[in-house]
Amino acid sequence: MKGERKTMIKSKMKWVGLVGLVLSAFSLFVHFLLARFTEEGVTDYQSSVTIFSWRPVFENPDFAKNSPSYRRLWGPVRRLESLHPDANPRGYYTELDNVVLFIRMFSFVVPYFIQSMNNTKVVVSNFNMHTTDPRSESSGYVFVRIQGGFHEIRNSICDVVVISRLLNATLVIPEIQSTTRSKGISSQFKSFAYLYNEDNFMAALVKDVKVVKTLPQNLKDARRLKKIPSFRVPNSASPYFYLHHVLPVLIKHVVVELVVSDGGCLQAILPPQLEEYQRLRCRVAFHALRFRQEVQELATKMLQRLRAPGQPFIAFDPGLTRDALAYYGCAELFQHLIVLCLGALPKDVHSELIQHKRAWMKKRGIVKGKLSVNSAEQRLNGSCPLMPEEVGILLRAYGYPWDTILYVSGGEVFGGQRTLTPLHAMFENIVDRTSLSAAWELNRIYGREVNLVDTKLRAPPSVVQEKKHEVWKNEGPRPRPLPPPPARPKYPYNIEGWWGWVAESDNEPESTVMELRTNAHKLLWEAIDYLICVEADVFIPGFDRDGKGRPNFASLVMGHRLYQAAASKTFQPNRREVVKLLEENREHLYQANHTWLTSTRSHLRRSLIDGVIRASTKSKPLSFLSHPVPECSCLRYDLTKKSLHVSSPSTQAPVEAALGVMHHCPKWMDSGIKTKSKDKEIEEDPDEDISSSSGLFFRNSGGNHESGGGELIKEESQLDDQEELEGAD
Repeated sequence: MKGERKTMIKSKMKWVGLVGLVLSAFSLFVHFLLARFTEEGVTDYQSSVTIFSWRPVFENPDFAKNSPSYRRLWGPVRRLESLHPDANPRGYYTELDNVVLFIRMFSFVVPYFIQSMNNTKVVVSNFNMHTTDPRSESSGYVFVRIQGGFHEIRNSICDVVVISRLLNATLVIPEIQSTTRSKGISSQFKSFAYLYNEDNFMAALVKDVKVVKTLPQNLKDARRLKKIPSFRVPNSASPYFYLHHVLPVLIKHVVVELVVSDGGCLQAILPPQLEEYQRLRCRVAFHALRFRQEVQELATKMLQRLRAPGQPFIAFDPGLTRDALAYYGCAELFQHLIVLCLGALPKDVHSELIQHKRAWMKKRGIVKGKLSVNSAEQRLNGSCPLMPEEVGILLRAYGYPWDTILYVSGGEVFGGQRTLTPLHAMFENIVDRTSLSAAWELNRIYGREVNLVDTKLRAPPSVVQEKKHEVWKNEGPRPRPLPPPPARPKYPYNIEGWWGWVAESDNEPESTVMELRTNAHKLLWEAIDYLICVEADVFIPGFDRDGKGRPNFASLVMGHRLYQAAASKTFQPNRREVVKLLEENREHLYQANHTWLTSTRSHLRRSLIDGVIRASTKSKPLSFLSHPVPECSCLRYDLTKKSLHVSSPSTQAPVEAALGVMHHCPKWMDSGIKTKSKDKEIEEDPDEDISSSSGLFFRNSGGNHESGGGELIKEESQLDDQEELEGAD
């Protein structure tokens, strides 16, 4: 009996243990499911309790938005209020039917009228104007590999869409080289989808270009075996190049591969007959190219946090990149000099890094000038970026108070926080993406990445010690000095860091997988900065050129703002004039007088208009997206303005004429205008009082704000009247 009872107890215990194991396995399975499918809810909950490092401080949080000073600092630019976005098709694409037909029939013969084209102009007298359904018979597939940074990728995508439309070809979703799997990014994304929304891109262009995600399998295999023709296209290739060289090969082989590495593959300014292709560029850049959902959502959250205090904000892009500084020879901006009896000795690692980069550029033909350039002369010529301290002085001189919210953008600010320290002394509320988001929010947009351990140690050459003790004993007269001590051994941690190689080698080491992954992350950071800068109340760039002398990130932002809201305040100071103003008052920058402040404010006010006009001749020939006017804009007036134009000379007409905007907006856009009173339209923006005290740029202002204020306002009102009269001439 006892044996049977023990057997039953053991049997029951086994069953209990088995049931416990099954329940444990089921519990683990449920937990894994919850962790997998409730990530969205958890992150939403976390976002409500996230603690940020930014705590805004305001002296006068109830700043009246209807006050004259508020309108002067944050209000729209009235002379640009009539410009509105209009990238809709206005006619028909100019298709080269005869060219395509002849090449299809005789791929070895180029028609006589194509030979009359040159590299900058396209003869379109024999072209037929019509629309072609992109879903009709295609000339073949265009596969594109794009190299470069954020602004180069954006320019290149717009160009390849236009080229596909020009060739009546099917475009394969471009491959962005910086975001391929080999760069260590998450396996969730496939190149283009790492940065942009593929579905929106294809849907927005369905009426213009046929877009597919991948090549057919047979062509994919041929590409893997490198059996498809490939073209490394130049930055400003003309339509003639694609019609004369690429199209015959495309028709013969059904597919071509384009390698774009210079930030574009089609000339920025096209002939007037191809104006519809320029509007296609605008539709791609400003409507089809939407960032993927996670990036859009995080940027929207950061914008909400920026606007939560109820105050407007300024976006500032320093433009301080190593490539740009090296290209223009601005190494000495970071050079601290120690004057000794032997002269001035450079002591800054940033200067050495810039010189290394310039030597690399010169070796590859990117830089044509001398290796050593006088940075002071370059700065006086306006070829170097404005330092953050100088931009801060300009903003404070214009009248922005110390508690203004200032968002600093840029994936890389060369020089680090040291260059931003003077700016922090002038503005209390300086923020960037790291102070407006938590680390887990940024990690979420990266996706699930494999943990990488960088085993590639950049150790210096081993130190070989030569033993010469016996030779030292037997040679030379006595007494003799002791032999030199052996060289100090160097370990990897002695040279770790992004600049450590400078002291060890003349050649910059190759990037590790971790660095390549960080470069891919920078694209996402710049995407967030781009969205915030476009939506900012005021934008000011420190520099508008990249490391190849072409328009950079800030130029694309200014072009997008000009398209989306032309009247929004976008300062585009002339660096040569700004440097001249700063040098005139170098000894008393923080104790500026009324004359200097008036000149500075007058220059910034003029830059709101002059900068746009200057960009039409300086930036647009290099990048259409930096100045998409007049092709993608239209004029819109309300009834009040029309009545005013009849009775008084217009100050807007010269601006519109200078920009070349002649097309009037459709009637459906005019119907949404709310008419304003005549008094409000002709109202001038009075200027705010400026203090000449030493506390102008700092929080604790101890100067006399009353004295001289009336005279200054009167003086600047006269300047405003003079500017209005000059604009009407």
